[in-house]
Amino acid sequence: MDPSTYERHLIHGEGRRWAETNCYVDVLVELLHGLGFEPIAALPFTLRIDFEGDQWTFFKFPHADLLELFALDINELNPWRSLVHHVDQQVELGRPVLVELDSFFLPDTQGTAYQLEHVKSTVAVNEIDIERRHLGYFHGQGYYHLNGDDFTHVFQTDGLVHERMLPPYIEYVKILDTDRPRSEHDLRDASRALLRHHMGFVPNDNPFDAFRKRFEADLEWLMSEPIETFHQYSFATLRQYGACFELVETYLAWLGGSDDSTLDVPMKAFGEISDVAKTYQFQLARAMARGRELPMDPVDRMAGLWTDGMDALLKYTT
Repeated sequence: MDPSTYERHLIHGEGRRWAETNCYVDVLVELLHGLGFEPIAALPFTLRIDFEGDQWTFFKFPHADLLELFALDINELNPWRSLVHHVDQQVELGRPVLVELDSFFLPDTQGTAYQLEHVKSTVAVNEIDIERRHLGYFHGQGYYHLNGDDFTHVFQTDGLVHERMLPPYIEYVKILDTDRPRSEHDLRDASRALLRHHMGFVPNDNPFDAFRKRFEADLEWLMSEPIETFHQYSFATLRQYGACFELVETYLAWLGGSDDSTLDVPMKAFGEISDVAKTYQFQLARAMARGRELPMDPVDRMAGLWTDGMDALLKYTT
């Protein structure tokens, strides 16, 4: 694949509120897209996001859903040899490899982490040439190449930094049925069945109520923290659920299509949650920078929108 001609999925296209979601979802969106599948069909799980006490759910595609929709079987790889040899072996077998790599050596993170900060991030390796020191991989919003010293360092081919360095978490993707994807009609039916399944596991209580209590308690220490803490806190809270509910909106728009208005109410409700979260994130940053109070009204508004959206979806799926 050629990074210069690769066309990213619409989830990473222009006009999105949240350019990125989280590293695992982003990379699988583009991997599925690159393999010719429609990742939106596998998004019903996003409705299960909850407040987990100190953060919102780090939402990820359930492997069972990808197996059901696309016949993709994702399994953990046991790294008993060097990482580079495992990746090479699996890619040679036609299996993309999901692996956590150090963004310090990933050129696509230029300006954020590349050569600046050691941050682990999941990529999907699609091509590798050990002799040429070349790698092709999905990451974040697109498809990229890296070569030369970056290859040497990201795989530690000259030797580990220290003997206690632990291997990363690795998965390989087996493509079990080359006849997939299904027709659009069949794919929607299968996705609708997954929606009914996941609606059985949405939070029993409104997650924004629990988040409000914790957020109020956190604000006191947040106001004395540096801007770096804002970025960490926001990623675990506002950004996490804001990006997730934008995916919910995207999913419902795809599921309903252009001629079905039955999903308009929940689609609008979850889209508004994403909007409010985006604005509220900026308000939190300004409040921390200036030491000002932050109103709780937006959290209450999001709580109401969550109830409206879920009530409408429960009627749709029962």
